[in-house]
Amino acid sequence: MDWKLELVVLPSADLDRAKAFYTDNAGFRLDVDHRDGDFRVVQLTPPGSACSVTLMANAEAAGSVQGLHLVVNDIEAAHAELTGRGAAPSEMFHYDSGRQEPGPHPERSDYNSFFSFSDPDGNGWLVQEVRHNTPAS
Repeated sequence: MDWKLELVVLPSADLDRAKAFYTDNAGFRLDVDHRDGDFRVVQLTPPGSACSVTLMANAEAAGSVQGLHLVVNDIEAAHAELTGRGAAPSEMFHYDSGRQEPGPHPERSDYNSFFSFSDPDGNGWLVQEVRHNTPAS
């Protein structure tokens, strides 16, 4: 049996501001923006992802979701894209001997190069490079 993660709910104090960030700055596709009275659903999907996010109006919980991961095959290109879109990502980093070091991993090995960014509510994302490299022989 497959168990597929298809939706993550992100609390937001301002749905319009969050929607604009995810579409304009993060490049997510807008799937749904439905209103029915006071009820509103805004669903967006990162490029190439099978999992979407839904923005939920909840000012008290805004910024409480941390550690969401996006996986890319080129960390430098992804960083440049988000920077160009005004998303203000952190500098790239990797770990060496348990310490965070600046820049992508020197060997660009899978699962070892990162940067982060936050939405306007403070919900936090980590972008990780996975190229499916094979070890050198």
